[in-house]
Amino acid sequence: MQRRLSREAYVDGVRSGDRRVLARAITLVESRRGDDLQLAADVLDALGADAERRAAVRVGVSGVPGAGKSTLLDELGTRLLGRGHRVAVLAVDPSSTLSGGSILGDKTRMERLARDDRAYVRPSPSGDAAGGVARRSREAVLLCEAAGFDVVLVETVGVGQSETAVASMVDHLLLLALTGAGDDLQGIKRGILELADSVVVTKADGDNLERARRAAAELSQALHILHGSRPGGPAPVATASARTGEGIDELWGTVLRVVESARTHGELETRRRAQDLHWFDEAVDEMIRARALADPDLLARRDRLRDEVARGSAIPTAAARRIFADG
Repeated sequence: MQRRLSREAYVDGVRSGDRRVLARAITLVESRRGDDLQLAADVLDALGADAERRAAVRVGVSGVPGAGKSTLLDELGTRLLGRGHRVAVLAVDPSSTLSGGSILGDKTRMERLARDDRAYVRPSPSGDAAGGVARRSREAVLLCEAAGFDVVLVETVGVGQSETAVASMVDHLLLLALTGAGDDLQGIKRGILELADSVVVTKADGDNLERARRAAAELSQALHILHGSRPGGPAPVATASARTGEGIDELWGTVLRVVESARTHGELETRRRAQDLHWFDEAVDEMIRARALADPDLLARRDRLRDEVARGSAIPTAAARRIFADG
């Protein structure tokens, strides 16, 4: 196991853009070890104070399995590097509910980005986090910004409707759609559609080009209904192909246009403040839970009531309430 760095070493290393220190800092904030928690909080507190370093464009990328998220991000990220940007990709891979393990294969599908010193690709397991992101994705975004990356792309697990948590940590939610067998809207659920800031139908090339265009037209109609009263109007819908490169530059142009419009009208600042408050509330809930579970009397009551639930002599919700009522 690598020895932990000092607070100053983490802070200075991240600020200087050292990717190895950045990787170790993200590992630190992802740790559940009690002796890492305070150090992680101190590092984040120091780096979070750099307001000018929290100005990256944050984009969440979600979509159905098979939509080609990693392949498209490799093409988009490479083009952004060519324009002088520094790009960080936080890719979340699903964890097994049995073993807890993850394949973490996204990095291999972003081969060009992973090899470039101007980019940083970090695969993380989703673990027990819900919503398509990892447990410490927000902290990882902050660390990447502090390291000087001006574009941070958060690629979600890719499991569909539940992937709404990413919207609470980005400036723009890009939804990737895929033409399907007889149902071009298959797998795209209302929850994620309502949150999307823009939609792109992928793999729009060859024999699939016409189907992709039809799917884009159908999605556009659906969004006019869903977003009819939304400020700024419905999310724009387009097509793109990572294989041919068609539509990739236009995709990024749309992201920048929507983000800049939100910035101009004060919506971006409002969105970020709301996201920070949501982050705070989640952190408080987590700490309350941790403190409660550190109480030996409460743990003893929990274990006793858990046995009752296992024997079928208590209803779970009623037993949970008794943990505190019995105290």
